[in-house]
Amino acid sequence: MGANKWIALFLFAPLLNFAQDRYFVSFKDKTNTSFTVSNPLQFLSQKSIDRRKKENFGAANGYYVTDEDLPVDGNYVAQVKATGAKVFFTSRWFNGVLVQTDATTAASIASLACVAKVELVAPGSKLVGGRVVAKQKKEQAKKAQELQNFHQLQMIGVDQMHAAGYHGEGIDIAVFDDGFKGVNTLSGFQPLFSENRIKGVFNFVNNTTDVYSADDHGTATLSLLAGNLPGTFLGSAYKANFFLYQTEDVTSEYRVEEYNWVFAAERADSAGVDVISSSLGYNQFDMSSMDYTYANLDGKTAICTQAARKAVLRGISVVNSAGNEGNLSWKYIDVPADAEGVIAVGAVDAWGKRSMFSSVGPTADKRVKPDVSAMGTSDVLFTVSGCCGTGDGTSFSCPLVAGLVADMRQMLPQSSAADIYDRLIKASSQYTQPDSLLGYGIPNFKWTEVIPLKDSEVDFFPNPFKDELKLQFKEVKGQPFEVWVYNSTGECLLHAKETVSWAMNPYPINFLPMAGGLYIIKVRTPDAIEIKKVIRIN
Repeated sequence: MGANKWIALFLFAPLLNFAQDRYFVSFKDKTNTSFTVSNPLQFLSQKSIDRRKKENFGAANGYYVTDEDLPVDGNYVAQVKATGAKVFFTSRWFNGVLVQTDATTAASIASLACVAKVELVAPGSKLVGGRVVAKQKKEQAKKAQELQNFHQLQMIGVDQMHAAGYHGEGIDIAVFDDGFKGVNTLSGFQPLFSENRIKGVFNFVNNTTDVYSADDHGTATLSLLAGNLPGTFLGSAYKANFFLYQTEDVTSEYRVEEYNWVFAAERADSAGVDVISSSLGYNQFDMSSMDYTYANLDGKTAICTQAARKAVLRGISVVNSAGNEGNLSWKYIDVPADAEGVIAVGAVDAWGKRSMFSSVGPTADKRVKPDVSAMGTSDVLFTVSGCCGTGDGTSFSCPLVAGLVADMRQMLPQSSAADIYDRLIKASSQYTQPDSLLGYGIPNFKWTEVIPLKDSEVDFFPNPFKDELKLQFKEVKGQPFEVWVYNSTGECLLHAKETVSWAMNPYPINFLPMAGGLYIIKVRTPDAIEIKKVIRIN
């Protein structure tokens, strides 16, 4: 849009001429930036660069970054600031800066030669936003013996992952929410501070480092990841490192909250974060002109959707709540859950049945969403008063899965985000028959330990089969192996230890008198583990 059109827009906008509003200023280029792709350590951490290598992102230039990653031109920002506008956060990926100013100054900014566009993202002088609302309930009485949140962990196999020694150690998780009230004082979070595992905090709503005095929705979501009260409550990745970013304010909802999500994602990327857990979503705003339609759920339109996709391409596992509007008129998932590669999490109850409020798919371009589901009804969590309360919402199923993903990344440190996503999907209960309600179903750690083989050591055939399944080993060198057969509920029906020999290759597994249906075969050799879903037909 040309400068004259922007000036006209601001002159006739139904706002006071000198009111202070928020705008995102997009620049035309990065031609004169002082940064280069050949020296990425000027603006990215080594961990961020290493993470990109796993994805082969930007490999063509040998530096694993692209021009999109370069910081904005400082001279362009200075020109904007010289108009009198207050300058806040810049975006590398979208080549722009968030400013606060009046409509007249915004029109002056739009006329600068370096500016491509000026977008009104929120009225008023406070940087505010909104979030997907989830309900928290009253505190409940403490149970003896068993972890109070054991069932929600067990449903996705996190209890087994913890038993195997994976608790998120060494994994960096960024949590985006509306505030983390009480986190710095509650006893269940104290290990985060005593062990120096809070690696960064920032409040993008108020441009401060105080994230502990606003809302407590983030307190609840963080507890599902990081809560640590031995014998009472353990988060899904309670030994991980955390970055806490406040991007939301519950008092209003404008497009600026999407930009806050962008700024937080870029900061997380620069720091080398492995996982983003975001219990946030958008579709309608306090200004109807900002609203999205179902057609916009195409994985390309919304700013935060674009940012989420960029984060995934750079090797970050992005886990986002699907939304809580399944029984409302909107009913569909929110953005950025529509992004390709983002793990959009729906909600189920304690029996594995879909929670009626859980938002549904598919996307406008007919991709499966949500991707997976976890317990989101009556989840046990921390309130601002401590442990324990309960809450409903995909806001709470999301961090459970984010912790599972973090533990997977710990278990498989050389795996890319794309590989982790693929493993998670294939380890879910509806992998062969996904739908628009639960996606690929409920994932379980039990099936995520598949180690991809450079050249698969064993073939499973035929599949589907009738009475007998055969394991064909490609090399016969007298190696020992173990084989397990599980039914679809995870019950082990057979376990055998054998040695690969010419006489027993292929190795037969007789399924008589087992019923027809889905089975999981796990094979372990000295070099690898392989798991395969197979189907017996009657």
